[in-house]
Amino acid sequence: MGKKYNVRPDIDEAAEKAGPAIGSRREIENLPNVLWEGETVDMLASGIYGGGNGLVALTNQRLVFFKHGMMSQKLEDFPLSNISSVQWSAGLLMGTLSVFASGNRADIKSVAKAPGEALSGRLRMLLATAKTQAMPTTPAAAPTGAQDLAARLAVLDQLRVAGAITDAEYQDRRKAILNSI
Repeated sequence: MGKKYNVRPDIDEAAEKAGPAIGSRREIENLPNVLWEGETVDMLASGIYGGGNGLVALTNQRLVFFKHGMMSQKLEDFPLSNISSVQWSAGLLMGTLSVFASGNRADIKSVAKAPGEALSGRLRMLLATAKTQAMPTTPAAAPTGAQDLAARLAVLDQLRVAGAITDAEYQDRRKAILNSI
């Protein structure tokens, strides 16, 4: 990645942010064919899943692993609403993104460290935001709300440190979290 593909603005921007990747050109060029109507790509990374090297795409609706080979294709997606948690573990250069969805665990291996950290941080933020929006607010939940506020701010700090969001996005989201009290 790291260069303009002229596929679609959101895909080009995500590819630019992800930096260099090996073997993802075909997947990037064919990604619009597997996206749903109205689905936009937020982040991209390369990785190995199920024995194949392919593309990991975080969209506004799901996490997608897509391999577009000459002889075979593989597509597996994890709707954001089905993902219960995500884990990131890394060595010096590469890491593993573990996604827990519907009682199953999927390990996407050999993900470059920087894009993997950013993608896992962004995914955590999306999951935390979805859970807090789905939770009903009750007056009796004040102590839990304070804990929730601290957790949301901690996730936001992690995203900024990982480079998943800009300083401006950090300030906007922090302000929104604090205004929600």
